[in-house]
Amino acid sequence: MNNYFDFTNKVVLVTGAAKGLGAAIAQEFALAGADVIINYRSAAQDAEILSKELSEFSSVVAIRADISKKEELEQLILESKKYFSKIDVLINNAGIYPLNPILEMPEESWDKVINSNLKTAFLATQLIAKDMIANKLAGNIINISTIEAWQPAKMHSHYSSSKAALNMFSRASANELAEYNIRVNSISAGLIWRNAIEDDWPEGVQRWKKAAPLGELIAAKDIANTCLFLSSNAAKMITGQDIKVDAGISTAAYF
Repeated sequence: MNNYFDFTNKVVLVTGAAKGLGAAIAQEFALAGADVIINYRSAAQDAEILSKELSEFSSVVAIRADISKKEELEQLILESKKYFSKIDVLINNAGIYPLNPILEMPEESWDKVINSNLKTAFLATQLIAKDMIANKLAGNIINISTIEAWQPAKMHSHYSSSKAALNMFSRASANELAEYNIRVNSISAGLIWRNAIEDDWPEGVQRWKKAAPLGELIAAKDIANTCLFLSSNAAKMITGQDIKVDAGISTAAYF
């Protein structure tokens, strides 16, 4: 069974991976033996520190690129080829999470969220899938989404809309890319624990714990482990699916 989760000789690209959830995903793949490309846009110091830490377990490189720009994504792929000959797994994790009420939302804020959360996944999927096909790989693409794609929250209309669209994009690309033996899935994450979240948002944390049947916040490692599963041969017949990792909150009654 352990062989399913041995990613030795696999190359994984994680976008937005300098810190937070992306860093946790990169770490778990490195621990599983994968060579890892850490993409970052601005957190260069965090990316370099993470790269050095994970280099103890596998070959890891940090590459800067604003992947909402096609030319920078193309350069990222070219740069990665200096280190690795292929990309087996793409984790589309990059994104932003601002707060704007609909009636006061600047047009630029809407555009920025759509570009950061949806356009990046489209461009990365298109270019990396072409590379997978050229290398005749059985590739895997995983899009990091949110339960807010299914149940909206106030001041998150741009975020929820971008992630709902991302889920459908995952299904559509899974349909088109299956003939090339490339699987595409999404993960809709619940409230993820981070440092000081209990201090910054105590009422929100308590509401979550009360509403979620399992009574806990999601650990970044829970999402990372789901990425490993979906990228493994244990999930070789799973494509076009959205996996909710939400401590069961989507099963709770609305009223």
